[in-house]
Amino acid sequence: MADSQMNESKRGNFTSNIGFVLATAGSAVGLGNLWRFPYMTGTSGGGAFVLVYLLIMVIVGVSLLLVEFTVGRSGKANAVDSYRKISPKMVWVGYLGFFTAFIFLSYFSVVGGWTIHYAISSFTGLFKLAPDEMGGFFGNFIGNPIVPLIYHFLFMGATVYIIASGVEHGIEKWAKILMPALFIMMLILVIRSLTLPGALAGVGWYLKPDFSAINLSVIVAALGQVFFSLSVGMSGMVTYASYLKRKDNLPKTALQVSITDTAIALIAGFMIFPAIFAFGMEPGQGVGLLFITLPAIFSQMPLGALFSFIFFVLVFVAALTSAISILEMPVAFIIEKKNMARPKAALLVGGISFVMGIAVSFSFGIWGSFTIFGQNIFGLFDYFGSNISLPLGALGASIAVGWFWKKKGATDEITNGGELASVRGVANTWFFLVRYIIPVFIFLIFLSSIGLLAL
Repeated sequence: MADSQMNESKRGNFTSNIGFVLATAGSAVGLGNLWRFPYMTGTSGGGAFVLVYLLIMVIVGVSLLLVEFTVGRSGKANAVDSYRKISPKMVWVGYLGFFTAFIFLSYFSVVGGWTIHYAISSFTGLFKLAPDEMGGFFGNFIGNPIVPLIYHFLFMGATVYIIASGVEHGIEKWAKILMPALFIMMLILVIRSLTLPGALAGVGWYLKPDFSAINLSVIVAALGQVFFSLSVGMSGMVTYASYLKRKDNLPKTALQVSITDTAIALIAGFMIFPAIFAFGMEPGQGVGLLFITLPAIFSQMPLGALFSFIFFVLVFVAALTSAISILEMPVAFIIEKKNMARPKAALLVGGISFVMGIAVSFSFGIWGSFTIFGQNIFGLFDYFGSNISLPLGALGASIAVGWFWKKKGATDEITNGGELASVRGVANTWFFLVRYIIPVFIFLIFLSSIGLLAL
């Protein structure tokens, strides 16, 4: 027991439950909420997509988040070793997460860098442009071979700095600063958006589901968004949970994080869609929604430059909190397997991801004509992560807990060895879902998403 306690102290721990909730919510709250959720909603049927997303979040998302929490806290190690303690046959889940972290971090950092540029440009020339010139501004920026890399470097540098500072003084400290700031900025922007003339049309489109629009592609998109948003399937939550204390209530924490993440995504819709309808824009603008449509809207608002600056700082903060958790996953593995100092490990992973991000950035410019399976590098990374790696990782995690760990070990971890008797019923229901329902659902949707099954 003494050795175990000494090892936990060496690895670091979250000093408070609120620190863990904010850090984990920060991981979940990111580009998936403020960038990907609005454009996925806009291109996938509005209220219909939101309804399917909420159902999958309740049934699948919360359960999978709890899966990763139990694996991480039980293992008290990096993701690979945490899965190894359940079964050597399941270490591939941790290794898949390790590899995927580099994929996601590389393009998260590129897009995060774009937000820095747009925040600065809000006061240095962006609003000298007419609304119909915003697309050209965005295209010229991302197509430049040098300028986006500068902002990519700045974003990656901020991420590396926080991770290099450790669990308590880096991840937890900055989560307690960044998350409240994020909430305040979102509140300001929601109030402004909802008070625009014609905003209620956007609210109606956003909240009223068209049930005829619900089809397989919407379900697949919603499932991928849940994985992307909650960061499940990449083992980042396994790593975070490994820093938890044994007394923490895992079901309660998983519910808190899921509610926070879902609330932020829904609030992002109230922040964006009323403004889009108020100015007669189209909601299905895809990836360009954040960097073309919204700046065009801000340019027509009183004090538009100020609101634009607040918005892009908000997106930067959200992207940064997610990038922190992504970077921590491989860093924790390298520290424990190679006995490398945390700052060196953070620099190593950050450096490799930065180099990979150069290819991502070039895919919008000088390497724009280079495609693999019909997609540029950015599209390939996003497809692999969202449609292949995250579902496979989530499937592996549920199989590891439901079929290799078995019921007693998993439910004992959730109930803290029986001390939390009030959650015994929740634990039993959760285990049934994890063992029998969720793996089948994920597997069928996964086969469909890659074109091997028509449902």
